Amino acid sequence: MTHPDPSTSPDEATRYAAKMAKRKALQDREAASRDIEKGLLIVHTGTGKGKSTAAFGLALRMLGHGRRVGVVQFIKGAWTTGERSVLESFGPLVTWHSLGEGFTWNTQDKARDIAACQRAWERSRELMREPDLALLILDELNIALRYDYLPLDEVVAELQARRPDLHVVVTGRNAKPALIEAADLVTEMTLVKHPSAAGVKAQAGIEF
Repeated sequence: MTHPDPSTSPDEATRYAAKMAKRKALQDREAASRDIEKGLLIVHTGTGKGKSTAAFGLALRMLGHGRRVGVVQFIKGAWTTGERSVLESFGPLVTWHSLGEGFTWNTQDKARDIAACQRAWERSRELMREPDLALLILDELNIALRYDYLPLDEVVAELQARRPDLHVVVTGRNAKPALIEAADLVTEMTLVKHPSAAGVKAQAGIEF
């Protein structure tokens, strides 16, 4: 939003005020026309950094309203992260399950990866049935779907059939078209520049 320069003339200030009044009236009309309240299916995908970080930001926002949050990690989970430490300090308001065993190139065992993802999905289904859960983050579920570790049609169908007021966030690269089609909100993080290309290692407080 622009602001008038303190040195502007009275005529310029008047024109600016009229312009902002018109913008406010438009924004007010658009806000008044939106009267639907529902649980959203949100997808964070793309090659850029920040997909899970954005999801955990939503978790903090929900916790700020005193609502309960669940997190299930499908691939990650082999190490402790700063966000987990902070979010778990909220006690019973946060349910966290790190059921992944690390990235697929670390385990190098497809059957083991599939089994871990199946356990994570079953826990996700259980959490979706809990009536007081307001937000469920399915971290890196897109990776599990990308490698066909879980049946896509079944996952999408269950997400669509969830409790009407439950918000779900799915993160990870290469979101499947069927999931994107089912989602209410999709954000693609685009990689422009990353410090790893310059030899900078993953650092506490930034990557984990």
